[in-house]
Amino acid sequence: MKSTIAYRMMIWAGVGVLLIWSLGPIYWTIASSVTPSDDFSTRPINFFPQHFTLDHYSRLLGINIARIGGVEVFKQFRAALLNSVVTSIAATLLCVAISSLGAYAFTRLQFPGRKVLFVAVVATLAIPAYAVLIPLYQIMIKLHLVDTYVGVSLIYVSAFLPLSLWLLRSVFEALPIALEEAAQLDGAGRLYIFFNIVLPLAGPGLTAAAILTFLGAWGQYLVPLIFSPQATKPLTVLIPEFVTKNFIDYGLITASGSIAIVIPALVVIFLNRYLVSGLLAGSVK
Repeated sequence: MKSTIAYRMMIWAGVGVLLIWSLGPIYWTIASSVTPSDDFSTRPINFFPQHFTLDHYSRLLGINIARIGGVEVFKQFRAALLNSVVTSIAATLLCVAISSLGAYAFTRLQFPGRKVLFVAVVATLAIPAYAVLIPLYQIMIKLHLVDTYVGVSLIYVSAFLPLSLWLLRSVFEALPIALEEAAQLDGAGRLYIFFNIVLPLAGPGLTAAAILTFLGAWGQYLVPLIFSPQATKPLTVLIPEFVTKNFIDYGLITASGSIAIVIPALVVIFLNRYLVSGLLAGSVK
């Protein structure tokens, strides 16, 4: 009995440490976002806001006009939020569409070099992003795609396509081929089978690939920092700019960070079951 109680206490202690480690920064960000600017310099540090304010959010939302570098914060924040949404959704749609077609081809079609080509594509996951930034930047300049939605979205697609391809290939391999063979006997073409039979059955896997791509694109910093300096600047690049030469606006940083957390958090909360089922779709045949 004693060993059982000690074991349970160790388990709960470990869970508590993990929760504090993972949720602590999120709590601190939200708590700081409702803390007045003057309270950031008080000592000792308070883990709970001693005074409550929504001034930082009002500045971001344009209720209380404030300027940084002569530009209204609300206009900057609104543009960056729109850029993050547009590029993340565009990259997700393109990545899932391309990877689903590619994964189905690698699973069902027979062509020379199929396995070698698949391994080569997936192996690009091991290439560090900074190793290809210079040649990629030169290509984007020649194509006039720097600081454009198309250019940034295509870079995201190239980054997350191998992972989606690997995931969806496992999903398609787990699907029963008998349904496709029966449809072929009835005269159905390959594209009809793919869109009307395979994709509906692979729904959880497609959703999992979409979630992973969206979350990855939403949290990117290095790529948009280089390829989206102005017109398509996302939140991840805008938020650090609230650090000026002589002053760090902790209120704006934490408030904008709290808002930036909302969209990916909603995606994970409401689509979590699809993510889990999609990741496990190819584990059992």
